[in-house]
Amino acid sequence: MADREKILRYFKASGDEQLAAKLIDLAEGANKSRKYRVSEFLDPHAYNVAEIVAANFENIRLEANGGFDHAERVKAAFVADDFYGTPDYGIACFLVAWDKRYYDLSHRDVLGAFMGSGCKREAIGDIVFVPEGAQFVAEKTLQNFLIGNLTQIGAAPVVLTEISAAELQQKEEKVKIINATVADLRLDAVAAAGYGVSRSRMSDEIKGLNVKLNWKEAKKAAQAVNEGDVISFRGRGRVEVTEIRGTTKKGRISITLKRYI
Repeated sequence: MADREKILRYFKASGDEQLAAKLIDLAEGANKSRKYRVSEFLDPHAYNVAEIVAANFENIRLEANGGFDHAERVKAAFVADDFYGTPDYGIACFLVAWDKRYYDLSHRDVLGAFMGSGCKREAIGDIVFVPEGAQFVAEKTLQNFLIGNLTQIGAAPVVLTEISAAELQQKEEKVKIINATVADLRLDAVAAAGYGVSRSRMSDEIKGLNVKLNWKEAKKAAQAVNEGDVISFRGRGRVEVTEIRGTTKKGRISITLKRYI
């Protein structure tokens, strides 16, 4: 049996103790039932916590499903090694459509309407825009509630239809490669280069809690950024630090960033 207190101590410093406790409960439940237990939708950071928790249980493996291929947000299944069935992830798939001639809705609008209806963030997975509107996945227990209540997003009347998993279209992400030089590898400097804004503006955005580093709220502008880190700026997509190339003759640091638009 895994040492619960030892795992929680490991996550205490990063502030993930509460999340880890929930995931340990699921792993212990799967271990006891010899079947499986499924989490809410997890972002990549939370899924990394789930991987570490699962690794501490000898007879538990971790599987995941987010509806879409290569989904960013997924539900994690803690599965007992001697369970040979397929976990039921409890995911429902939806298409929300509106008249695009008159209304221009964003990811934030769709997510805001979902949460404004009383649903929590962990109950919805990825949102992918398609020609008809947007597809998203959510907790299956919400299907009747959403169909009855999600009738408007902003000023736009919408029609919500449940669809099959096979009808989900895959995400098309536009990527921009940015080669830049920065004075140092502080978060405000690297993020400013990635999003094309001033360093002082980015510092203010970080203070305003609008920036995340590796899917966790950025604590301060001076946080160090490393190769492989992912920065997200509310409403502006993600920037991945793909390469730190070295120092220029003028003492600046050359970096390569990949911005997902």
